Amino acid sequence: MSPARSPEEIRQSIEANRAELGVAVEQLRGELTKATDWRGQLRRHQREIMIGAAVTGFVLGGGIAAFTGLLTGRRSSRR
Repeated sequence: MSPARSPEEIRQSIEANRAELGVAVEQLRGELTKATDWRGQLRRHQREIMIGAAVTGFVLGGGIAAFTGLLTGRRSSRR
């Protein structure tokens, strides 16, 4: 069993815990703000986003071109 503490020691402990909790909450708030800043995420990863968009456009464009080529190829072979 722990030794008995005086009311003043208990108050000091509570105040110290409150101060630590306040610091932890502020740190968490800062991290949450940073994590949910989607504009900042876009700025930081702009190169990767542009590469992904280019690849996606190329794949979609090629897929559409291939699909229409198949359709026009079928039409011309039926004649």
